[in-house]
Amino acid sequence: MNHLVKITLLGGTLLASCRTDKHATTTASQSQTPLTTIAFGSCSDQKRPQPLWDDIVAQKANLWIWLGDNIYGDSENMDTLRAKYDRQKSNSVYQQLRQSTPIIGVWDDHDYGVNDGGKEYPARKQSQQVMLDFFDVPATSPLRNQEGAYSSHTYGPKGQRVKVILLDGRYFRDPLKKEGKANVPDPSGDILGETQWKWLESQLTGSDADIHIIGSGIQVLPEEHGSEKWANFPTARQRFLDLLAKTNPKGALLISGDRHMAEISKVSVPGLGYDLYDITSSGLTHVSKPHVEPNKHRVGEMVTELNYGLISIDWKARPLTATVRINGDNQSTYLTQVIKF
Repeated sequence: MNHLVKITLLGGTLLASCRTDKHATTTASQSQTPLTTIAFGSCSDQKRPQPLWDDIVAQKANLWIWLGDNIYGDSENMDTLRAKYDRQKSNSVYQQLRQSTPIIGVWDDHDYGVNDGGKEYPARKQSQQVMLDFFDVPATSPLRNQEGAYSSHTYGPKGQRVKVILLDGRYFRDPLKKEGKANVPDPSGDILGETQWKWLESQLTGSDADIHIIGSGIQVLPEEHGSEKWANFPTARQRFLDLLAKTNPKGALLISGDRHMAEISKVSVPGLGYDLYDITSSGLTHVSKPHVEPNKHRVGEMVTELNYGLISIDWKARPLTATVRINGDNQSTYLTQVIKF
């Protein structure tokens, strides 16, 4: 069965099928079936056991979103990256997900090709093509010619419409500023680049979607930990929050990965009529050891078990409601957050 989606890029709109197998074809139709269940995750080491795919398949989600570190590539050799993607793709239970569920995604750093890398990575153009191969993006897609891997995907009929916006926090990102081995804030640095900023504003301005799920490889809201995060670039982080306030999209929700743990963060953005959440799900194959980490925006506990995220949308609820869960192996649930828009 083909699952259809409108993919919007800087250069125009492509109406294409989310490929569930290699024979899926391009079409000029858009699905009018609303999404009710969306699963997402990050940090999958192709060499390690992958015990969560059967749990994810069992959810029968309408969509799976990769949020980066989809493999651990860490190479400027495209044959090496391709072989590692192929190993991930050949996992027999992941293949079941590919057959049953539309899959979209974006990279973080290890699948991009270099740990903590940004625009200084010399093989970014080639790596983008290898990643798009992994996602079965057609050769005719505008994504193949676009600088950067950001994309927008719209699902469902008017009144029950979800727009998924996937941000590329690597291709245009300035190098991290360091003091010794520690990351320090760089107010002059940028993450998205001007072309992507303009594209993002166009995606949010006047959007008729009822829910906007914005995916970022790294966390957007947390500010205190020493790992990669939007707060390493505080001017860019504030610009992003200001853009949300300016465009005021319905039902914006952030999802992120990278951290080898899971948590839920929340802030109040002046001008936005609802709380803004950042749902971090990281660790499909490995997580950090239990530890204490400050996050003044955290809601609930930090999870250091293998995990994936699940968003369930209640289209009948007023106000519109999404229930977000951090789930794990053997149908475990570690966190639950009800979000009202």
